[in-house]
Amino acid sequence: MAQSRPSICVYCGSRNGIRASYVQAATDLGVVLAQEGWRLVYGAGDVGLMGTVARAAQTAGGQTFGVIPAHLLDREVGKRDLTQFIVTENMHERKKVMYMNSDAIVVLPGGAGSLDEFFEVLTWRQLGLHQKPIYLLNTDGFWNPLVDLMDHVIAEGFAEGTLKTYVTVLPDVPALTAALRKTLS
Repeated sequence: MAQSRPSICVYCGSRNGIRASYVQAATDLGVVLAQEGWRLVYGAGDVGLMGTVARAAQTAGGQTFGVIPAHLLDREVGKRDLTQFIVTENMHERKKVMYMNSDAIVVLPGGAGSLDEFFEVLTWRQLGLHQKPIYLLNTDGFWNPLVDLMDHVIAEGFAEGTLKTYVTVLPDVPALTAALRKTLS
């Protein structure tokens, strides 16, 4: 464990996306993290789903650990009122600090940055560099194309069938909460 209280790394969009359900899932997750006593580890932005999950966790009394590279402080509106706020030199350092300070990874809807973060921890898991659980929160089927892509990569012989065993796809926050409780107990 990264510390005495479990820490959940949340990768998600710096935008809200087009569906209200994405914002609701981020809100619900932030509240659950606080209620369960789990610390939120995330990209320290105050925009999009990032800001939503952090504000929800804070409002519910949760601990927040944010990591942002200096070049994104203005673009992602660095949320300086977190329990811990760390500024890194670059994206690589950001991802490393987030990963090292978490016990599980949750990926909400997001764009290229969220995909980058997901594929990095998935690759590390495939290579045996960690055993942390990775969860895709598949709000309204958002990640279905990604799951199909992983099936395609496996079918075309570019990965073992075990690749998908490193990722748990869950439809909603209650299912995610149950999985995290089981994993972190």
